[in-house]
Amino acid sequence: MNNTLSLLLHRSLLTLLILFCQLSGASSVGAAKPAVAPVEELRFLNWPGYIDPEVVKEFEHRFNSQVTMSYFESDDARDDILVDSDGQNYDVVVINRSKFSVYRRRGWLAPLTEDEIPNIRHIERRWLESHADAVGYGVPYSWGTTGIAYRADLVPEPITRWQQILSPDEALRGKIIMVNTARDVVGMALMALGYSASSIDLQHLEAAEALLLAQKPYVKSYSYVSLSKQSELVDGRAWATMIYNGDALTLQAFNPNIVYVVPEEGSELWIDYLVVLSASPHQSLAKAFINFVNEPRNAARIARFVNYATPNKAAEEWLPTEFLQDALIYPSAEILKRCESYSEWPPRVAKQVNSIFSQLLQ
Repeated sequence: MNNTLSLLLHRSLLTLLILFCQLSGASSVGAAKPAVAPVEELRFLNWPGYIDPEVVKEFEHRFNSQVTMSYFESDDARDDILVDSDGQNYDVVVINRSKFSVYRRRGWLAPLTEDEIPNIRHIERRWLESHADAVGYGVPYSWGTTGIAYRADLVPEPITRWQQILSPDEALRGKIIMVNTARDVVGMALMALGYSASSIDLQHLEAAEALLLAQKPYVKSYSYVSLSKQSELVDGRAWATMIYNGDALTLQAFNPNIVYVVPEEGSELWIDYLVVLSASPHQSLAKAFINFVNEPRNAARIARFVNYATPNKAAEEWLPTEFLQDALIYPSAEILKRCESYSEWPPRVAKQVNSIFSQLLQ
């Protein structure tokens, strides 16, 4: 009798144990977290340091995405990257105004509409409509000028003209840095000679070539100056450089002896755009990204980070007065009158310009 009772108790305990385990398993399954959507990657081809990384982080968090950054060091280098990939491998790219007709002919650009990117409404019309080929394919990102930054404490006299670095004083031998973009170097040589930066006159181009070849012994390098504390201009290894205005302001923070000037002969007024590549497999995310960076507060944060003027009018409410009144960032009307925007060169001229620049790099 005792054995029978003991057996029954053992079986009852075993049954309860099995039931408990089953209930525990069911409870665990019921408490499981819902599946998390996979992270979507956005590939962004940009200039180094040309966006606030905190804005990028906020986009990644809001859209459950990862922004993979790739960089180029000149417009020519960006063009080479896109030619090598036939306009693939990237989703969003920063391009300059003069490239739209070329990129559109190649079929690289996806159309963009205000329905897809509603924050386009914040962009000033003068920038949105300033270049016909960009309308419907690019959203203006920032704008500025190309000029000269120099060390006022080192050069023999203040620099106010292109000719002072293209036909320089002997003291500047080996102390000049020119950018590594054929369009800018040849364009500014043309302006120094009193011609349009987009001249197609072969005699004008020959004169620009002669000027640049004579300058070559004075050039330390054809590259873009570093924007860090170790910059050649900051520590005095270079005394003058071609540069974009916002970058000159960045360097001034490291050395107040650095002065930026838009030369008297004139210069370039440039606009950079954000575009979406037609081969992008993430076009919806890419358009969401462009919309996000054009939320007025975000556009203002980016403008302050990069030290460039924003074409986003609504962002001005988020910018301090001293930023909006800084003549280095927002040039005066008088300076802007001396500036011109590049026009596309026909293939025969572009070929000659590339030939001129190749000689400088040899």
